[in-house]
Amino acid sequence: MNGAAIRIGTRASLLATTQSEQVAALIRERLGRGTELVEVSTEGDRTQAAGTPLEQAGGTGVFVSALRDALLAGRVDVAVHSLKDLPTARADGIALAAVPLREDPRDVVVARDGLTLGELPVGSKVGTGSPRRVAQVEALGLGLDLVGVRGNVDTRIAKVRSGEYDAVLLARAGLARIGRLEEVTEVLDPFQVLPAPGQGALAVECRADDDLVAALVALDDPSSRAAVEAERAVLATLEGGCSAPIGALAEVVEGEDGEELWVRAVALSRDGVLSVRMSATGDPRDAAGVGTRLAEEMLADGAGDLDAGPDAGLSVGPSAGSPAGPETDRVHDA
Repeated sequence: MNGAAIRIGTRASLLATTQSEQVAALIRERLGRGTELVEVSTEGDRTQAAGTPLEQAGGTGVFVSALRDALLAGRVDVAVHSLKDLPTARADGIALAAVPLREDPRDVVVARDGLTLGELPVGSKVGTGSPRRVAQVEALGLGLDLVGVRGNVDTRIAKVRSGEYDAVLLARAGLARIGRLEEVTEVLDPFQVLPAPGQGALAVECRADDDLVAALVALDDPSSRAAVEAERAVLATLEGGCSAPIGALAEVVEGEDGEELWVRAVALSRDGVLSVRMSATGDPRDAAGVGTRLAEEMLADGAGDLDAGPDAGLSVGPSAGSPAGPETDRVHDA
């Protein structure tokens, strides 16, 4: 192997270290460099251990800042994050050097007795720490009792096995990476529950002035990067005009004239009663532009007014589970 070992900053959880080891394997394979994992404790890990709800702890960025601090201080050379944890604002001195091939971004159900969401009895207790999941599942009108939950995958699934919860909602990607897909009882259709922007993707960051920026391009998957750039542009634009839960999913597909980027997004009131749901297509080379324009159209159609109540100008439309076409799908599920 050539050169000094690359020090990879990672959170200490099983999922985080597994993800970081996957990146380490790519570095060894494609760059011919040795690697060393360096565990870094984050505020998100500490508040999670204390049971503090993620929103009260400061949002997803609490998992990122300590790793970035270690990177800027020179204690590590690379930081690996779940991309959905990255704040949308650019971090000074840090480059998003690579987005490796993305895992399946969909959400899944782990329920007692092998049940799906639709098979759970009314009033069943379903755990999730995500307002986005809560709003979209509420919109399905299943009468489930959605309750907060934090902790690692084992902790959450244990609540189902013990009978404390009837089901929990998780990201499929995390279960796939740690070899726990056999626990899944249902994979949720994105037409019903859109994932978080960037879900299933990894972010490989390094210092912006480091020679590693150019080298780490070898880890990048262009289609995965285009998809998450579009989704994050949706999120960044909507965050500037609304505080509603947001889901987004983009993919690069083969069109008649070459590759096309397809993007779907939804913003919802927290109770799932109101939503603005839209989709768009465009050039993968303009991924951020496609996502930004889509979100601007959503804001123009009332995405910023979703918590203002049913009289905010949103019209009655199809159910939240209906496929979103290229036009706006303004939903009021009574």
